[in-house]
Amino acid sequence: MYGLYTAALATAVTFYFPVALARRVTDGVPLNIRERLGLGAHERPPVPVGWVHAVSVGESIAAAPLLEGLRRAYPALPLVVSTVTETGARLVRERFTPLASHRYFPLDFPRVVQRAIDSIVPAFFVCMETELWPNTLRALAARGVPTMIANGRLSDRSFRRYRLVRGAMKRVLGDVTVFGMQSAEDARRVIALGAAPERVVVTGNLKSEPLPDPAGAADLWHRLLGLAANQPVWIAGSTHRGEEEAVLEAHTRALLDRPNLALVLAPRHPERVGEVLGVLKSRGLAAVRRSDLPARRTPGAVIVLDTVGELAQLYGIADVVFVGGSLTPLGGHNMLEPALRGKPVLFGPHTHNFREAAGVLVDSGGGRVVRDANELGGELRRLLADADLRARLGEAGRDAVAAQHGAVRATLDLIAQYLHPKGDR
Repeated sequence: MYGLYTAALATAVTFYFPVALARRVTDGVPLNIRERLGLGAHERPPVPVGWVHAVSVGESIAAAPLLEGLRRAYPALPLVVSTVTETGARLVRERFTPLASHRYFPLDFPRVVQRAIDSIVPAFFVCMETELWPNTLRALAARGVPTMIANGRLSDRSFRRYRLVRGAMKRVLGDVTVFGMQSAEDARRVIALGAAPERVVVTGNLKSEPLPDPAGAADLWHRLLGLAANQPVWIAGSTHRGEEEAVLEAHTRALLDRPNLALVLAPRHPERVGEVLGVLKSRGLAAVRRSDLPARRTPGAVIVLDTVGELAQLYGIADVVFVGGSLTPLGGHNMLEPALRGKPVLFGPHTHNFREAAGVLVDSGGGRVVRDANELGGELRRLLADADLRARLGEAGRDAVAAQHGAVRATLDLIAQYLHPKGDR
């Protein structure tokens, strides 16, 4: 089974390499080949470390409160965070230094994984959100390194795909020491795939437990973005191709009521910023990149977020938030971040990757589903016109999400029980 998987992975890497090389040439995206092959020039740590893997930006942000908790629980334990993407790496370096160092996750080939493990010297391995790498998990198990899936979830698509190879999945899951799953449904699914029930625990969602924003953050962001102190602002976060048009149509309609309304538009993938600027230009709308601010901003210019790791804090200045990946059938993105900041949240009908979070917000009234540009524009105008309604919805959503707190503590308890029971506290 492992030989077949490794051969399939080699084929996939061979086909993907020209694409990655093209991105390196056209967009300047680093390949990080040496480190992905376990050949990075990192100094071997003198003591075993806690290894946390977070594939990209979203998982890295979710890992933040867990890393803070690990530092408090085990102050003498060095921490390493690995990512796959360059944007994830940038966020880790900017946000977590000196809390943790960064590595690129090795390609999941046996010899590569062995070299990476030799270099990292893990005391334990925590993998965020059900990133399953068979050769890595097998190698860690063979060395007696305990492993954990933290904040685990299984989307409808992943569950259907894994069920087709349930026999193989059972072997892979057998190498995991403990599973901390977001919901009872996620727990049921991982057990159905072959995980031992006694090693599966519902911990809740780490994304419902944010780190506090710095004092004065809202005033600072207004200055950085060139916004007036009381200027109305709405944010469209984590948008995908096909959603920006709906957002701009809604914005154009809302400007009829509030000509000074500002829009911060944050495409999910920073490499799409040029494409988004083209959409704005085609509609005759002025735009400015966030990285060009706080230089002079043309009045009414849409602010396009081209930086990484700022969106969650920016939600704090919004009057209304729309979370993308939901008008198109992509499964949605994290709507808990704006809700925890007391903001009314709008999102489309396609939220199967965040089903529980969307349900909590809709049931509380803190979130509303919009199915197209017309409904998005209507809800936006309704909320902007009624400050009391915004406050009620924002408070309801924040209280509902706050009631879900406890995931960090539950995850740390599992680490203490299964991964690092004799750690230096």
